[in-house]
Amino acid sequence: MTDQSPVVRDLDVSAADALPEPVTRRGLSRTVAAGLAAAATAPLISGGPAEAAWGPKHAKNCHHWHRCKKHRRHTCRHKHRCKHLNHKAPKPTKPPPKPPVPTGPQVDPVFVRSALPTAWSLHLGSRFSYGVTPDLHRQMKAAGSPERWFEQQLKPAAIPDAATDATQGWWTSINADYATIWKRDQDKTESGWSAMANYARWCLVRRASSTRQVLEVMTEFWENHLHVPVHDDGVFTYRAQYGKLLRAQALGRFDQLLVAAITHPAMGISLDNASSTKQSPNENLGRELLELHTVGRGNYSEDDVKSSARILTGYRVDMWRTWDSTYDPASHWTGPVQVMGFSHDNPKSDGRYVAEAYLTYLARHPKTAARIARKLAVRFVSDRPSDQLVAHLAQVYLANDTAIQPVLRALVAHPEFRASAGLKVRTPTDDLIATYRALGAHVVQPTDGSSAANSMLYQADSIGQSPFAWSRPDGQPQDNLSWSSATRVLASFQVHYSVAGGWWPKQGVTYQTPLSRVPTPGMRFDVLVDHLCIQMLGKRAPARLVQAASLATQTGVAESITATHPIVRWKMPMLLTTLLDSPDHLHR
Repeated sequence: MTDQSPVVRDLDVSAADALPEPVTRRGLSRTVAAGLAAAATAPLISGGPAEAAWGPKHAKNCHHWHRCKKHRRHTCRHKHRCKHLNHKAPKPTKPPPKPPVPTGPQVDPVFVRSALPTAWSLHLGSRFSYGVTPDLHRQMKAAGSPERWFEQQLKPAAIPDAATDATQGWWTSINADYATIWKRDQDKTESGWSAMANYARWCLVRRASSTRQVLEVMTEFWENHLHVPVHDDGVFTYRAQYGKLLRAQALGRFDQLLVAAITHPAMGISLDNASSTKQSPNENLGRELLELHTVGRGNYSEDDVKSSARILTGYRVDMWRTWDSTYDPASHWTGPVQVMGFSHDNPKSDGRYVAEAYLTYLARHPKTAARIARKLAVRFVSDRPSDQLVAHLAQVYLANDTAIQPVLRALVAHPEFRASAGLKVRTPTDDLIATYRALGAHVVQPTDGSSAANSMLYQADSIGQSPFAWSRPDGQPQDNLSWSSATRVLASFQVHYSVAGGWWPKQGVTYQTPLSRVPTPGMRFDVLVDHLCIQMLGKRAPARLVQAASLATQTGVAESITATHPIVRWKMPMLLTTLLDSPDHLHR
């Protein structure tokens, strides 16, 4: 049929209406009736006028069938006076979003319920903190797993740490600018040497108390890699500012970190670039940049060193007068330069853009990637990491545009890291901070030179090394052999004993009392040793340690430790020291 009758047209069945719907008796009968009516009347009606011309009388007597576009089950013979006439079809709705696919480390319900650190959480915490404590274990449980804790630590800005941040107000020079530090030195208020000692003290205090442990660990790593000795002549005016710069970028990208560090006044003062000119380029920084900070020895020539020094000219400091730091275009060497695969016409007197391009090139060089990867592996895995591990970390470094966080994730996820528990010896500063944390010693703002916050520096120095005092530009070593001499071990024993007894320091620190370390008076000695091991070392006491504690304190393993027992009255320091002197504490 080519010409539809009005009845057929007015059925108003659209493509959407033809979609299947649930079949009911009522709906089926209405559909059949509508079809029969259309078939019966179609031959009797010729094409009539448009509906708009039928007028109100037609609307009043209308018997046209229709189906509501909104309520799909409604059909009737009163299209033009039906209350459903103006209903519109609902807009198609989007399907509900699929639940997000879990990404990153998952919650470990077994770990969350664990009363003690697991071997894995203890290992991860020992390498990426300054000592696992009951508080640190609770933080890992709250995060949902050790891996989730580590992931949270890679975003330190989201971790509250107000108490530790407030410690920078304990020493004036930490927040002072270079002009104020210089004036205080000239006024004999605070010498430059004291300002540097106070910066080192602040770093020790931060490591002991901070909830951002991975940030503190990585800040120390970069301060050793991009080392500026705190007692280099003149660096005291800018050294604290330099350390804060490295802390702010410690978990960022190395190319950005390298540009910021190499062009900083502290680095320029330390390696003589602050006085380098186009007439007499000083090669110290240009050489150490290649040898220590990036590609490493054997990968550059003497001509490369000369061009490196020329590129870095222009960054000046008015030393011993105003200490103003400026870029002086008149001091910049111009002309073609080439270092390894980097070349530039270097035509302008303002050569900062050339220096940044050069430093970025070095940061992204495969030799730099391998050097950074190996240093990270030596610090966090073992003294002799495999070539496969180093190559893997270097590949991740380059694939992520020198970003450090992916490299750390790859390191932690690697089987070689998991298998390296206990293979590293704590450095002197690591040992000192881990001792304070293990004993629960709480350091407060210093009031004089004998306060704990100030004395900690002397304790670290007595063990073998205070922060950033290594005199050479290569930074203190991170291998075991450097810190395993008999002299160093005996010095650690002495510091352990003095802190465990609360004898030095005595001021500005809160220690637990001997009786408070006995949770249940009357408990057996071996049970007490086990409890102390859990609190201080994060694990149950092995039989050898129980035996060593028994011999050191001359106490039977089955003796009852009451409030008046010699262990509580005078032998507790020896008991605590025995645990601290063990490989369980001295290794990490």
